[in-house]
Amino acid sequence: MKETYNVIGLMSGTSLDGVDIAYCQFNVDNGNWSFKIKAAKTYSYSDMWLARLHELPNQSIEILPKTNAYYGRYLGGLVRQFCQEFKLEPDFVASHGHTIFHDPTGGFTTQIGDGAALSAYSNLPVVCDFRSMDVALGGQGAPLVPIGDQLLFPEFDSCLNLGGFSNISYTKNGKIIAFDISPCNILLNEVAQQLGKPFDEDGKMAASGEVNNNLVEDLNQLEYYQKMGAKSLGREWVKTTIYPVLQGYSQINELDLLASLCTHFGQQIGKNTELAHLKQVLVTGGGVYNAFLMKQIQENTQAKLVIPQTELVQFKEALIFAFLGVLRLRNQMNVLSSVTGSKRDHVAGALYGDFSELI
Repeated sequence: MKETYNVIGLMSGTSLDGVDIAYCQFNVDNGNWSFKIKAAKTYSYSDMWLARLHELPNQSIEILPKTNAYYGRYLGGLVRQFCQEFKLEPDFVASHGHTIFHDPTGGFTTQIGDGAALSAYSNLPVVCDFRSMDVALGGQGAPLVPIGDQLLFPEFDSCLNLGGFSNISYTKNGKIIAFDISPCNILLNEVAQQLGKPFDEDGKMAASGEVNNNLVEDLNQLEYYQKMGAKSLGREWVKTTIYPVLQGYSQINELDLLASLCTHFGQQIGKNTELAHLKQVLVTGGGVYNAFLMKQIQENTQAKLVIPQTELVQFKEALIFAFLGVLRLRNQMNVLSSVTGSKRDHVAGALYGDFSELI
């Protein structure tokens, strides 16, 4: 079996920042994994794709398979462009796709980006659809990153990601614990866009606002935050649970809303690091660049927040999905029931294309 893999990881998050592409090299030596991100780039969405992806959950049923195919071709074209730009020859592509629906209690999750189209347009083998098997086994279909955190970042107590949602993973009594903590950039970016900005650069807008403590307290009382064990969040939950609370505070201006949301997120994230007695937390994701959010988190935890090099901050999720693809190819467990709540640990990911030379 191969010991070195050169893989392209693709990630598109709920915050719609764009498609993160990372060319990663993985090496295994006596069961110990190491990695290098050798090239990486984010391709921003055009206005057309932003509108398409944002509106897709509300479109008629025939639009979904059509967009799934188109988006797969789009990703394939980006991979081809990326390989030409950096002169790369990857073994295969591992793609998360873009989440349109995620309702594990209803028994389904949908990430678009057709693997067949992606393989055909990139001319590379593809591993994709990492979440469906877990949901079929009764799990949350998330989080999937913890197995990568455990094997690639063993020196840290915990890994915290500040993306569309905030999520955390850590080991307790030899068992990996992981879950979504709260919304994050999915809401912060939305409010910033109401002010004509794609996001709140450095958290400056939030820092200039005034915190509404009543709103923060109402958000903190939501049922999700009282639940323990495997749990995950999706855009649907934001619409059905967060939006109604915010509508009750429609008089608040956008700056105060940003300040209040960051305070709420900081309290929830800090609370969970304290409950787990964490000492050193690796923090990645776009939220790292929001200084006001980071300040709120640090004020609510005694843990040391470690921010790595920019490349890892931005592309850790693409790196991890590339790694999940490697584990899938090796037929090794890449989803943990202890974090998703599924019936058993399992191997997830659908294969498209010719992998005969890699297995």
